[in-house]
Amino acid sequence: SLQTSKMSLKVQTSNITNKNDPKSINSRVFIGNLNTAVVKKSDVETIFSKYGRVVGCSVHKGYAFVQYSNERHARAAVLGENGRLLAGQSL
Repeated sequence: SLQTSKMSLKVQTSNITNKNDPKSINSRVFIGNLNTAVVKKSDVETIFSKYGRVVGCSVHKGYAFVQYSNERHARAAVLGENGRLLAGQSL
């Protein structure tokens, strides 16, 4: 069942995390100091989906953005993951 839920997560998550409407900006999380040599987009989605529905995720060299459907989820993710050690680097 884990496999199935991961596949459905893939389908609904877009690469678009740069929309500029206020609601989108407030529900977007910047993830800095990310070891992108090791950590992939699917890993980021899995980690951050526990805080709420991830509607977008974009991974760049050394950082990523996660777009939630609402601001409350974004705030929870920041509180929960800030300073977390992931692949040897503190987020």
